[in-house]
Amino acid sequence: MKRLLWIDISKGLAILFVAYFHFFTTYFQHGVLAPANWSSLTAGALTILRLAWLKVTGLGFHAVGVFIILSGWTLMQSTMRRAESGAIAWGGWYRGRFLRLYPMYWVAHLVYLLSPFVARLEPVDDRIILSLLGLRFIDIQMNFMYLNASWWYFAMLIQLYLIFPLLFLTARRVGPCWFLFIACIAGFFARYMLLVVWHQSGLWVLGGFAICRLPEFALGMSLAVWHTRSTARVEWFLLRGAGLVLGLMLYPAALQLYNGLYEYIFVDFATGTCCMLEIVGIAGIILLFKEPAKLFGLVGLYSYGLYLIHQPYVIWLGLRIREVPIWAFLLICVPTLAVLSAWGMFLEKMTNGLVNKLVSLKKTARTS
Repeated sequence: MKRLLWIDISKGLAILFVAYFHFFTTYFQHGVLAPANWSSLTAGALTILRLAWLKVTGLGFHAVGVFIILSGWTLMQSTMRRAESGAIAWGGWYRGRFLRLYPMYWVAHLVYLLSPFVARLEPVDDRIILSLLGLRFIDIQMNFMYLNASWWYFAMLIQLYLIFPLLFLTARRVGPCWFLFIACIAGFFARYMLLVVWHQSGLWVLGGFAICRLPEFALGMSLAVWHTRSTARVEWFLLRGAGLVLGLMLYPAALQLYNGLYEYIFVDFATGTCCMLEIVGIAGIILLFKEPAKLFGLVGLYSYGLYLIHQPYVIWLGLRIREVPIWAFLLICVPTLAVLSAWGMFLEKMTNGLVNKLVSLKKTARTS
């Protein structure tokens, strides 16, 4: 399957935004901005820029919703390509997903246990067994954020992958519009029951019960179908500025959904969609420049590894530089994210290469 470079660029931007968000929130947890200064035009402009920068930084966690949408897109796209050549062997499909997800996830655990310069905020105990299995939603308060809080995403992802054949067949049967409508009804109803009726922990809505994030995943799947049917039109909307402008217009309304319990049912879908429009729109601009496009595309290609390993490192460093001024933090941030990106790429590429080699040796042994 031919990869879409702009999707890789979008993934690269999203993971860098998430890593930057975790780094900044650790560093600036108890910090305050300089008082607003409106004494001159220049001072007023700098005040506005500082406030806007802090506001945008605080939206970094919305990029996780972008990952959910793009995961649905790429998985639907690759599966549709496979379906074109005949019936899908779902047993082999599950095996491929397992080999794609779990080995790097286990390597991330090993890196956490052995690497220096990581924040170890909890003891390593028998909870690590459930963590290695990916079943972090069991006893969710104790396990969902255990060791590395970013790993909650994995527990959600394996649930979505488990039901993906059903989602795929439904989307093919009813079409992308009805499929997205049905998925949104299911997701919003699950969120309503957990939040309003049963008053459960917000961790279930975050991703402990993956149906709560099904609307975003289904949006990605539907976009993949629409993109296949009308590639030029979809890419024009997403990459040529229209989506970027629409996202900017809708984002303030999406943020208002944080202000009430019933409104919160819809907030992750709304903010994730708006953030996706912004990030993909920026990816469209980067796509115009060859070298930056290759760089961000490379980061996106190996974004899974960076997502799994980054948070303990940025927490460790963020806790140690809290006394430095913001300008120094920004100078430190750029090489830190570059080094972590390279480290994540190396680990993921090495892990995938080893897995592919072992699979190849096993096939050779069977045929000999």
